[in-house]
Amino acid sequence: MEYKIALIGCGNVGEGFLQILYEKAGWLKNQHNFEAKIVAICDKFKGSLIVPEGIDLKKLLSLLARQQRIDDYDPTTKMVQVDPLDMIENIEADVICELTPTDIKTGEPAASYIRKALRCGKHVVTSNKGPAALFYPELIKLARQNHVFFKVEGTVMSGTPVFSLFENGLSGNTVLSLKGILNGTTNFILSQMEEKNLSYEEALAEAQKLGYAETDPTADVEGFDAMAKIMILASVILDHPLRIEEIERRGIVGLKLEDIRQALQKNERIKLIAEIENHRGQITARVGPKSLPLTDPLARVMGAQNALVFNLDPLGQIMIQGPGAGKKETGYAILNDLLAIHRNLVSLQSHLK
Repeated sequence: MEYKIALIGCGNVGEGFLQILYEKAGWLKNQHNFEAKIVAICDKFKGSLIVPEGIDLKKLLSLLARQQRIDDYDPTTKMVQVDPLDMIENIEADVICELTPTDIKTGEPAASYIRKALRCGKHVVTSNKGPAALFYPELIKLARQNHVFFKVEGTVMSGTPVFSLFENGLSGNTVLSLKGILNGTTNFILSQMEEKNLSYEEALAEAQKLGYAETDPTADVEGFDAMAKIMILASVILDHPLRIEEIERRGIVGLKLEDIRQALQKNERIKLIAEIENHRGQITARVGPKSLPLTDPLARVMGAQNALVFNLDPLGQIMIQGPGAGKKETGYAILNDLLAIHRNLVSLQSHLK
């Protein structure tokens, strides 16, 4: 089956997704009967491109590798910047991939793009934490009303599957609690402080140098990123949306090298832990530094890795670990969601025959 896909936002995630589509096109067709035709891209900084017959991904990726604009694809038909809302309404596409940067306070403008796409009868896949954290119940209801899918796999652990794992493999369980390391930047900083005896400031500078931390690292080091992810987990897995003010949040700012050393002397290791507890339907959530025994599986997760531990009834404890960020890793999450939509549509079609 062929799907016409439009992208809103083409930064690292969008480029990683396009690279995977280009490299895996033949395999996806042979193994999954899945073909993707990218018909439009709209990026605030790189320009707009609409090619109804499908964009040549090799040509586009070459442009992006040279740091050129998207609208340099065909200089003879260079277009003015397209408004994403107009593109959603007017482009002939089956799926909108919403890949713009996160605003955890408002969820905008991404939330408006997603609402528009769902109302227009287009499936939506996003890696944007803002709309998923703040408006998931509203958006999933809107998707169902319009008989389309809204998928958010890439919002919590990048390409490491959380929601597809729970939906397909763990769905018969009640979640008693979950806790995890959901921010690779802070885990890298804490690992560097321990392994290289760096101060917090030195470890942060190293993370910024390597691209793990933004120039303004506030969202990561103050715990906002992990908080958004715990909100998404609560909505999607526990069907219990949380408000920002309901979550106790602390970051790692202010942690000293001496704090790291004192924890190790007690056979413990400090991690930024995001957690949810379910006390007979009473949900509590928090994010903050926690000193874990070295025997705790989360204490052994180092570097920029993410991990999540489910405490389930009846299955018990299940842990997943993998990359929580990255260009291709998050791009893979977008593909994972598209394949899930494809499988659902194929199944639906077979039932209707």
